[in-house]
This record gives sequence, structure tokens and C-alpha cells, in this order.
Amino acid sequence: MLAELRTKSQITIPKEIVASLGLSEGDKLEVYEKDGVICLMPVTVYPKKYVAQLRREIDGIKSDIDSGKQPVFDNIDSLFDKLEND
Repeated sequence: MLAELRTKSQITIPKEIVASLGLSEGDKLEVYEKDGVICLMPVTVYPKKYVAQLRREIDGIKSDIDSGKQPVFDNIDSLFDKLEND
């Protein structure tokens, strides 16, 4: 598919590609060049406050795992067995 570069360096992404990727107006795309190819990658942007909170939660879970408070399962069946027996 061809896309034409317009004023202000704008292009229109073909409708079929937008639909197949589930993109909507307002979605963010990372734009970069690699080996002479222009790449567009859909991304999700989270507020710094949310990311900081998530990092604290992950650090807490890692600490619980290290201390033995958080069970670790070798496979999904072990997890479900534990959930069914509790």
C-alpha cells in the first residue's frame, strides 16, 4: 500500500492496517528509523505516578518471594491446585 507524505510531514495509515491493529484516534505510535526503514509501533503511555506505584508493588512482591511469604509455582496446574484447596 502506498501512503503519500503531505504538508507538515503527515501521512495517512491505510484503513486496513488501522483495523487489523485495533488502532483508534488518539492512540500513540513510536516512530523511528532503522536501516533506512521508517517504523511505526503502537505504544501505551502511562503517567509517571502510575509507573512509580506499579514499581513499588513489584518490589514488594519480589521481597515477599525472597522472604518466602509469596508462594512460587512451577506451573499453572500447581497454582490452580493451591487455589482449589484453600
